[in-house]
Amino acid sequence: MNDLGPRSPAGFRSLGERVIYEGVVFKVVSGEFETPDGQVIQRDIARHPGAVSVVPVIGDEVVLVRQYRAAIDQEILEIPTGKRDIPGEPPEMTAKRELIEEIGYSTESLVLLATVYSSAGFCDEYSYVFLATDLEKASMNRQGPEEQHMTIERLALDDVVAAITQRRIEDATTVVGLMMALRHLGR
Repeated sequence: MNDLGPRSPAGFRSLGERVIYEGVVFKVVSGEFETPDGQVIQRDIARHPGAVSVVPVIGDEVVLVRQYRAAIDQEILEIPTGKRDIPGEPPEMTAKRELIEEIGYSTESLVLLATVYSSAGFCDEYSYVFLATDLEKASMNRQGPEEQHMTIERLALDDVVAAITQRRIEDATTVVGLMMALRHLGR
């Protein structure tokens, strides 16, 4: 055993990491870890600055975006989502900015519904999921090519569960956000 750092509650210890690739959205590192029985293992990890997702509700509808996602090479229906790419910006501010950018609405009424690791098996992306109500029209300010080509769709809150079970909505953060929003709204 070595003294490079404290063990996690599971008995694993991080021994360090080296950057393999650094891109626009995330970086990939090779991490070295010591197991509880002393074995040294390596794992590739995507390091991500984090994200926010927002469930915007207007009346009895949720506002969704259909956006192209290169990782799956298809469009997907999701709640407005954005990377926490401004250092030090509180997640609530990022959420408000994303609403304006993606759907052209602003709000001062945000409720934190959940925090989630998007895919802890290989990525440290940590997402804040908010409910937005009392929305007011604002000037849309789309950034980047995917946002430029996204479309806005509204879905009745009563149809959310069916859309998920029929696999019309498959994005994990969207599923979590919508289900938590329904619960919060007593539906």
